[in-house]
Formats: sequence, C-alpha cells, structure tokens
Amino acid sequence: MPSPVKIVVTDTNVLINLVHISRLGLCGGLQGMEFIVPEAVLRELTQDEQRVAIDMAIASGGLRVDSMTDLGELATYSDLADRMGKGEAACLAVASARGWSLASDEKGRFRREAVARIGEARLIGTADLLLMGIRAGLLSVKEADEAKVTLESRRFKMPFDSFRDLLQS
Repeated sequence: MPSPVKIVVTDTNVLINLVHISRLGLCGGLQGMEFIVPEAVLRELTQDEQRVAIDMAIASGGLRVDSMTDLGELATYSDLADRMGKGEAACLAVASARGWSLASDEKGRFRREAVARIGEARLIGTADLLLMGIRAGLLSVKEADEAKVTLESRRFKMPFDSFRDLLQS
C-alpha cells in the first residue's frame, strides 16, 4: 500500500525564497509531497521573474493551483484577511480546513495563529524544505549552504551556521 501524500499549501514567501535560489524544483522533486498554491498567493506575486518561474513550476506539475470554494474556508479566510496578508490568510484557512501542512516563513502574529490552528508539526519553512532536499539527495549540504548565503543577502536569516549542523542533530 503506497504511503499517503503529504499536501503542503505554500505561501508567497517560501515560493519567492525558492525562486531566489533557483530551487523551485524541490516542490516537484520531494517524493510523497504535493505543493498547493492558493490563488490569493499568486495574486501577491508582483515581479515578472518570480511569476514566470512559478508559472513554469505550475505548468510542469511541481505546483498545483487551488481555489477556495468551501463556505467554511471562505469565512475563515475573510476573518484572517482582516489581520494578515491575503496570501497568508488563504494558506492558513485552507491548511486548517483540509488538514494540510503549511509552508511559510512568516513570524509574529501569523506564526502564533498558525500554531494555534494547525500546530507546530504542520508548519514547514524554507530551511525545512532545503533540509528535506538534502536528505532526498536533491542537493548537497554545500549547495544548501550557498543557498543560505544567497537568502541572507536578501535579508532572510536562518538561525544556524550550516545545514550540516541540522543533519547532526
């Protein structure tokens, strides 16, 4: 019996980070995982380079676009959108209603709300995806550390020195 697919609703910030490091292919390459992008997240993409890369990932099947149609999801989205960005609100509404995981690097209010609604175990960040990629043989520790340096130059700081440290813990 095949193991169930882990579905991950993916926020804008994680997608943009993956575009910056040319690793959007992780979304299609990690076995046993399916990455979903709410339409509200797509509307947040304002730079052509990012939108083209994400459209290509959608066309290749690495990402799948999803719409909210359930009234409960829409009500939760409406409530959350008053307190956070529309993409974050859509991701959290969908993840909580459908029992999916959520890929986001947001902190503060969003993270507290996400932990309260779906739990810490269902939250995935950019660093987690890179670590999964290392473990799956899709990139080396050196490549992940180079990606970390690139993201830090774009003001995305990870709280460790090297992915090697994470593999040892």
